[in-house]
Amino acid sequence: MPAKKASVKKTSKRTKRLAPDRNFTPYKPKKGEEYMSPKQVDHFRAILLSWKRELMEEVDRTVHHMQDEASNFPDPNDRATQEEEFALELRTRDRERKLIKKIDEAVAGLETGDYGYCEVCGVAIGIRRLEARPTATLCIDCKTLDEIRERQMG
Repeated sequence: MPAKKASVKKTSKRTKRLAPDRNFTPYKPKKGEEYMSPKQVDHFRAILLSWKRELMEEVDRTVHHMQDEASNFPDPNDRATQEEEFALELRTRDRERKLIKKIDEAVAGLETGDYGYCEVCGVAIGIRRLEARPTATLCIDCKTLDEIRERQMG
């Protein structure tokens, strides 16, 4: 009887780049530890700066790839394919540029002491939510309400 193949979930490169690196140890707060203690701030600073570094490296790779691969194909179909690939790459880079701006804002929030607190209601966002989405600025309740409003508005 043949062995069953294990199901492997594939993740696109683009999705992977727009999510933070998961190669960090989740933070385990000590009993009675204050929220956003200096250790927690250092933990999130490391996550944010690592993520930003990965995105910046990807930008450099894209620039080199586009310079190396740029060709003047005589066949219009080949040229159109290459232009479409470059356009997709540039759209992805634009999304990453916006994400880098959010990362910079989050790092600035670490410096001012605003990081980790909801910008609408002021409650703690939570360590696990911030580890999942380090640029989160809303607590889960405010984000849910925001998404409901967004759906209702069209």
